Amino acid sequence: MTDDPLCPLCGRPIPPDVPQSLHHLTPKLRGGKGGPTVLLHHICHKEIHATLSETELARQFSTIEALRTHPRLAAFAVWVAKRPPEFISRTAGPRRQARRR
Repeated sequence: MTDDPLCPLCGRPIPPDVPQSLHHLTPKLRGGKGGPTVLLHHICHKEIHATLSETELARQFSTIEALRTHPRLAAFAVWVAKRPPEFISRTAGPRRQARRR
């Protein structure tokens, strides 16, 4: 059994030698400076920011539980959980559809 921390998004272990990053649950630009952070695989962190805007993160998705309810992030978590902890890939797709004015 490993003592490596688990990624709260995908549930895979985060060994010290794999790309990882801290995610501010409330974005720094939206009042989260000095607030709680969680350690994630870098690929999981990139997917969060490719999916949601800073405003969406601050208003609706400021907890791991809320992030896991987002359809794209939930599907991503299931997909990436089948990969080894050191798996890296480009983040797929655009952030979100542009708003029409």
